[in-house]
Amino acid sequence: MQDKKWLNDVELTGASVTLVPLLRSHAEALVEAATDGELWKLWFTGVPNAETVHAYIDFAFSEKEFGRALPFVVICNSTQKIIGTTRYCNADSKNQRVEIGHTWYAKRYQRTAANTECKLLLLTHAFEQLDAIAVEFRTSWYNQASRTAIARLGAKQDGVLRNHQKLPDGSYRDTVVFSIINQEWPAAKKRKRPLPAARLTPGSLEP
Repeated sequence: MQDKKWLNDVELTGASVTLVPLLRSHAEALVEAATDGELWKLWFTGVPNAETVHAYIDFAFSEKEFGRALPFVVICNSTQKIIGTTRYCNADSKNQRVEIGHTWYAKRYQRTAANTECKLLLLTHAFEQLDAIAVEFRTSWYNQASRTAIARLGAKQDGVLRNHQKLPDGSYRDTVVFSIINQEWPAAKKRKRPLPAARLTPGSLEP
């Protein structure tokens, strides 16, 4: 019960994007977003397609029920369309630690201001409302774009979990672990201030 009290549904609104709790009715819009770039073909991450989206949502809700996750869809404020998803996951309420993961965006919104603003909204809520002592990020060793984006947030690399997961093709994933701790948050927040809404246009690169 303690876990369920720590993570509660909340809507997080920024200049360019809004994070809204995931609903089962979002399935079709998620598939539409993932279709932009056929993201389910990326071997180093897990993105749903039309055949897997309901299982993807079922797992997210299962983790939410146990207090381990709080999944969101990412909505572009200017178009009011769902452009991706993200979530708090692997939550540990006793130790006040949480991970930000399961994040992906339609291809045309990748490398725009969307990711930075989403992360800032989630980090701000975690440290300033949930009183988290640490927020973790994990990504594949081979996902260099993700590793670079995480480092730009001010997160420090904690280490590499070798052979961390078995992949569907039988290979193994090495997972790179990053984190920001509560003492580091004020400086990290100053490094990455929210960007103006005008910067979030498909194909515009983050500075």
